[in-house]
Amino acid sequence: MKIALIDSGNGLLAAAAAVRRLRPDADLVLSSDPASMPWGPRTPEDLTRLALACARAAAAHRPDALIVACNTASVHALEAIRAELEPGLPVIGTVPAIKPAAADGGPVAIWATPATTGSPYQRGLIRDFASGVEVTEVPCPGLADAVEHADADAIAAAVRAAAANTPADVRGLVLGCTHYELVAERIRAAVAEIQGPGARPVELYGSAMAVAAQALRRAGTAPDPDAAPTGGLTVLLTGREGELGAASLSYAEGRSLGPVSAARS
Repeated sequence: MKIALIDSGNGLLAAAAAVRRLRPDADLVLSSDPASMPWGPRTPEDLTRLALACARAAAAHRPDALIVACNTASVHALEAIRAELEPGLPVIGTVPAIKPAAADGGPVAIWATPATTGSPYQRGLIRDFASGVEVTEVPCPGLADAVEHADADAIAAAVRAAAANTPADVRGLVLGCTHYELVAERIRAAVAEIQGPGARPVELYGSAMAVAAQALRRAGTAPDPDAAPTGGLTVLLTGREGELGAASLSYAEGRSLGPVSAARS
């Protein structure tokens, strides 16, 4: 079994690590284009072109399912990718976990890129899944880029700024960009500092595990965390085979994927 993931850069690591936890025997194909990162500020047409290129490169390795591990690409490019690759290749998009966060009650904060914050797409999700729940949209300028490059100082500054704009009584925090899941504990700590001692710990809601489980379902298989850890790893950088960079390996999710292996078809 083989699962492919696409993103502009390191945002795919969280979902890839989730697939690895659920199926240690699954081969992974990571297809990204770091030179074009971030995708958020790009026009929908440009973003779709870039995402399609990553998807085509991944599809050439004949995976059983393809995860679009990027919230912005899922908004703008998912339909085009599905039109080209399905039904032969199941394509799974990434949606911010607003529904489960709202189901647990509020108040809820949604951390997202400036381009996503306040967008009709995100407002629609709030309307559909969080009606009656107090929701605060928090833009996080520079955070995805800082995470991409594993810039600790820039991450800390962006997280502090977003935490300062997060209500102190928030109970659930939606990580509305896949890059943010790589620094989840730093986000939790920053929000806890704003809330002060004695406050109920904030619950973080990411998409990685749900997306990984959906990919396995669409691939026609089930989770088996106890499977032998035989899964291989293929890394594609702008369509060419490469390796995970130092920034990727600075995160536990990147290190959990194992060494790059020869491509298997």
